[in-house]
Amino acid sequence: MENTLQKWSTLERLVFRFAFLLLGLFMVFFNNGTLPMFYVIMKYPLSLLHVFIPWLGKAWLKLPYPITEFTNGSGDTTYDFVVLLCVAVLALVGTLVWSLLDRKRTNYNRLFYWLSVAVRFYVGAMLINYGMVKVVQLQFPAPNLFRLVTTYGESSPMGLAWTFLGFSKGYNLFMGIAEVSAGLLFFRKTVTLGTIISLMTTANIMAVNYFYDVPVKIVTTALVVMCLFLLAPNFVRLFNFFVRGHGATLRTLESPVVVKKWKRITKYSLKYLLIAFIVIGSIWKVVSLRSVYGRDAPKSLLYGAYEVETFIKNGQTIPKETERADRWKMLILESPDEAAIKMPNGEYSYPFVRIDTAKKKMVFSITEDMKAPSTLDYRLPDSNKLWLKGVLFGDSVEITLKKMRFELTERQLNWINERPYNR
Repeated sequence: MENTLQKWSTLERLVFRFAFLLLGLFMVFFNNGTLPMFYVIMKYPLSLLHVFIPWLGKAWLKLPYPITEFTNGSGDTTYDFVVLLCVAVLALVGTLVWSLLDRKRTNYNRLFYWLSVAVRFYVGAMLINYGMVKVVQLQFPAPNLFRLVTTYGESSPMGLAWTFLGFSKGYNLFMGIAEVSAGLLFFRKTVTLGTIISLMTTANIMAVNYFYDVPVKIVTTALVVMCLFLLAPNFVRLFNFFVRGHGATLRTLESPVVVKKWKRITKYSLKYLLIAFIVIGSIWKVVSLRSVYGRDAPKSLLYGAYEVETFIKNGQTIPKETERADRWKMLILESPDEAAIKMPNGEYSYPFVRIDTAKKKMVFSITEDMKAPSTLDYRLPDSNKLWLKGVLFGDSVEITLKKMRFELTERQLNWINERPYNR
């Protein structure tokens, strides 16, 4: 039964109604993979949104361009911002209607509790998902060969951030553990501790997204707002403790009393099943992806980035300083089945490749099924050299290449540094 002794002020009730609708709608329409099975439920509503939102943008918002991109690797598309606008408008209108129809209500203690539970599990599940992919270094993989041969000036702000964060396995583990600590949000007695940790981690993520132009600004900002929402009942107590130095007892939201035993069993069974689903789902995700991406991804048998030193085509030596598009500048062998060839003008081509170490053959093709292949003999004069000779797409070629070395990946941690080594 709702506690009728505590009376909320008019402002408190108004703010809560808006927060309930805004956060509730946001969690529905910006699930962001928090609960993977949720996409099954939202499949048809989202398909309707994919029709309605472009129409709204054209007919009512008068956008200067059509909405053709939906939520993808970027969570900050025009589509997402229009959905956010709709969520905010619906929350505002819903608050006004709710306030007119429910004027006699004195408080929303029970509803506040259940909204807090939903927010706790939303933030906790999302951070655990993000944290697990950092623990095994999937979100920020170690810099690949393409990153290593790209200059700072050629990097995007996001690419620069990903390279910086992906360099260190230890720092990924540190970030991952901090985010996985959001599991404390699943339990009432550790909510405040979990929220403080989550607020610090989400604020840092939000700052990186803002200042390195990472397109997940909407969701990360919402995570910060949600953490502040969870801390709201203890704002004054935390201020008194941290700023004024006064002793404080944190407020813990009391869960609604469930009298019947079967209901209590059902309640806790559902709770722990959901927690297990979130944790096991995250573990399954990283295990299944670890062998495809990151440090454990399969690599080429001749893995490396090779700078072309001499390039002889049809008996003619093409000088290194040329601007001709038919001379290689660099050969990158990262994955087992695909190569990247950089030309003097900076453009890349991506032929498929097969390497036979027994016959010392390298086969190139423009199609994945390796039709119309070009076969080159290869030799490794030493650990830093590669020599290729044969017929490449109708032209006789002989190419000598030098394996590039990168201090970024070769330099190890030094506990003792007599002078800063900052190149």
